Amino acid sequence: SKTHTYEPNLFVSLQAEPIRVVVTGAAGQIAYSLLYSIAKGDVFGKDQPIILVLLDIPPMLPVLDGVVMELQDCALPLLREVIPTDKVEVGFKDIDAAILVGSMPRKEGMERKDLLKANVAIFKTQGAALDKYAKKTVKVLVVGNPANTNCLIASKSAPSIPKENFSCLTRLDHNRASSQVAMRCGVSSDKVKNVIIWGNHSSTQYPDVHHAKVNVHGTETPAYDAVKDETWLRGDFISTVQLRGAAVIKARKLSSAMSAAKAICDHMRDIWFGTKEGEFISMGVYATGNSYGIPEDLIYSFPVEIKNKTWKMVDGLPINDFSRAKMDATAAELVEERDTALDFLSQ
Repeated sequence: SKTHTYEPNLFVSLQAEPIRVVVTGAAGQIAYSLLYSIAKGDVFGKDQPIILVLLDIPPMLPVLDGVVMELQDCALPLLREVIPTDKVEVGFKDIDAAILVGSMPRKEGMERKDLLKANVAIFKTQGAALDKYAKKTVKVLVVGNPANTNCLIASKSAPSIPKENFSCLTRLDHNRASSQVAMRCGVSSDKVKNVIIWGNHSSTQYPDVHHAKVNVHGTETPAYDAVKDETWLRGDFISTVQLRGAAVIKARKLSSAMSAAKAICDHMRDIWFGTKEGEFISMGVYATGNSYGIPEDLIYSFPVEIKNKTWKMVDGLPINDFSRAKMDATAAELVEERDTALDFLSQ
């Protein structure tokens, strides 16, 4: 009789069930930089198989076919299946993670109001589809601009999915701020932690380094002490981060796709695996119950810590008058955006 020998490959055969991840605007620029990282395992883990669902509008289907071919040609072991579609009932079926990149871009001469109206229609449809077809545990990240308000509309259109499961991307702004501080101090970007982006993912956002730390020669130093230039930190630093997207467009004649895709990966990986002990990151979440006097019914960027796929706002950070004014200004813009969008939603 044969003795049973231990199979070293047993664990491989017990590999996790695939998760279903949908990316909208999947034929676009950001998705082109994003899909490889997801399919390779950089976001959901090196042993997590993935079924990738690519959703876009009907005219983009031929382009999507090209993206599918390329994903196949990457020969990625974790990528079990790629499903291109223009139908929300296919796109959002049994989804574990939804990355909503597609939105109506602002065209020359377009009023902000018209932009909001077009996007309310898109995110109402996608929210309703998530509500109807996705898993109730789905984590939804909204990237398409205006991201905060689009996220709010999607969530309101998906009442059966917990509000906490919706977030919008301010990690790109967060990474921009970290990098500016790191360059200024002559250290690598991993030596900077706990910068905060408050508010809207727009030029009113407030990049705040009052609580940030820089590791200088092995010693954690408050950012203001490490940078030693208050004029820069309260002036050019803030405007550089606020206007960085426009600066990239001006230079590249295209929007920031590589850095946006990297930020999406950071954001989703932190949701999946948590933030490091003693560190917080920025993301746009429901303002409900915040301790900073921000109106409740908004998606507003706060500092958060994440554990067990659940984020928790970092409470009780002291806020000075300079910060207060900037936090309130970006909140006011979000309230105005929300009210306009909710008018359209009720029509």
